[in-house]
Amino acid sequence: MRGSIVTMTIEDQGRRPADDETGRRLDELAERETAYGLLQRGKRLLSKRHHAQAAVLLERAARLEPGKGSIVEALARAYYNSGQHSRAVDAFEELLRIDPSAHYGHFGLGQALKQVGRRDEARTHLRLACAMAPESKLYRQALSRLG
Repeated sequence: MRGSIVTMTIEDQGRRPADDETGRRLDELAERETAYGLLQRGKRLLSKRHHAQAAVLLERAARLEPGKGSIVEALARAYYNSGQHSRAVDAFEELLRIDPSAHYGHFGLGQALKQVGRRDEARTHLRLACAMAPESKLYRQALSRLG
């Protein structure tokens, strides 16, 4: 009899106690699978230098939100820093299609092109990055190292 009273009380509430925890976990999982959630997790992995793992999450984010510059930039960085230089070239080129005025896109593309042996093209993009952000010591140093 006691069990039926408890059951009635729980049914009167319209949910079981475990449902609250399950609901919270489902909400958390749903947030993690949004493009924004994946981008944030990917950026955290990048900051911890887990570049290949970040790339996996950022690829999913890019599929959910194609053409989103912030996602493409983070993905390009993840590819570059995980040694996937050809993929980095493609991603930085996509970033520049989205926003041709992205000086970091030109810098990243220049660096990636240098890694795949396309030094003349790399020089062009590093020069563009320097022209677009003349205050950047990082960009100037990269161009001078290229020679």
